[in-house]
Formats: sequence, C-alpha cells, structure tokens
Amino acid sequence: MAEEKKTSFQEEANPNSHIAHVIGIVSGKGGVGKSFVTAGLASMMRKAGKRVGILDADITGPSIPKMYGVHGPAVGDEQGTFPVEAKDGTKIMSINLLLEDEEAPVIWRGPVIAGAVKQFWTDVQWGELDYLFVDMPPGTGDVPLTVFQSLPVDGIVIVTSPQEIVRLIVKKAYRMAEMMGIPVLGVVENYSYVKCPDCGSEIRIYGDSHIEEVAGDWNISLLGRIPMDRRFAEAADNGEIFLLEHDHLQKAQEVFARTFADGDGQE
Repeated sequence: MAEEKKTSFQEEANPNSHIAHVIGIVSGKGGVGKSFVTAGLASMMRKAGKRVGILDADITGPSIPKMYGVHGPAVGDEQGTFPVEAKDGTKIMSINLLLEDEEAPVIWRGPVIAGAVKQFWTDVQWGELDYLFVDMPPGTGDVPLTVFQSLPVDGIVIVTSPQEIVRLIVKKAYRMAEMMGIPVLGVVENYSYVKCPDCGSEIRIYGDSHIEEVAGDWNISLLGRIPMDRRFAEAADNGEIFLLEHDHLQKAQEVFARTFADGDGQE
C-alpha cells in the first residue's frame, strides 16, 4: 500500500522573501501587552545585529505601526508589496499601512481577516530576514490557527500577566501550540511590578506572581518579567519603541541564540 501523504496547508512565501526564523507572539487573552512584547523582542534582536521584521497579524487592533512611528501607504511592484521600514531598520507590515485612513475600523469577518494575514506572507517582499515576529491577536481563533497552519512557525512566545488567571492564559496558548506541533520557546510576564522611585522596591500591583510556578508546571522557559513603567508607554505613544533598552528580555535573546544557533548565518 502506498504511504499516505500528509496534507500541508503551508503557503509559499513571496519569492523575494528569505526568512530564517518565524516566531509567533501569542496570548490566551487580551490586554496583556502582547504587541509591546513583540516590539521589545524585535527591537532587542535588531540591536543585536539581526535582520528583523514584524508581521502585524492583529488585523482589527493593529498597534505596531504606532509604536514604531511608521505610516503608509506601503508601496509595491508587480512582484508584491514592500514592508515599511522603521528608523531602526525593522521591516513592518500591518493593515494600517494599507488603509487610506489608518484610524478607520476594520470590520471584517474571520475568513477575510485570515486571508489578509496569508497575503502578508505570500504577497509581501520581506527580503532577507533572520527573524520575523508575528504579533497575533489574543485567543485561539481564526488568525492564530491561520498563522500556525499557513506559515512555517519555528516557535511561539506566550505573553501573560501576574493575575491568578495566568494559569488559564498559558494553558490555552500552550495547548493550541501543542496541538499544532509548534514548539513553545518560553513565556513572558508583563505588568509584573512597579519599582518604587524612592526605595527601589518592587510593588506588585496585581498581587504575587505565579509565573515561575506555571513555567515549571509546563516545563517552559521564563523569558522575562517586565515591570510597569511610564517610560514604556511614552516611547510607544511617541513611535520610539526601538529606543528602549529591553534588559528584562535578555533571557529571550539567549534562548533564541541557543535554539537557532545554526539557522541565520550571523550567530
């Protein structure tokens, strides 16, 4: 009997895209600062000398262009659309860069949104990249499923917050990745604490963190704990997210280097 062929739903990248690693940034719920973490990881790797892009798959709530201070319209030629390049060299594609009015709401049904995300892969000329970070909408719906099935995702980073519901957030994202056969590179806890400006002590606004316990339960790496800091919000609002130093994510850089040591040609 002939061996049964495994069906693949992966889409071919644009012929002018040569991407070493695709990393998805996910969360089991909204409001945990996933886009900020995406920008932080991308900026950190850019500072490390890597060629970096961000595919903003959060079609109905895009925020990456604002954080980087980039605007459309994105232009293209007969071979596809070019991503918009930020001041630090990060290449970005987002629905906001294709709309005539970037403040207009995107009121599309799931299949149309999923189709747009696919086109960000098939129709965009990313060029040479070491890392393409995919900022996904929260949850386990159409877009994460489309990304996991259509793109060659090498791993995901889960973003969460300190509340007790963290277990549920991580569990949902982890199990979806497991079902899709996608490795979990680690978890980042955002809004972890506020540092007192007088004494330097850590004030846990949302209560004690459970992230180390949860990471241990699922045997995944804790990639960082990011504090709440007014400077972060100001940099994002001013389109200068790339100016921040992301020391809190240093473990993520170590994990990427160890995991992909042979893959980008620049290690």
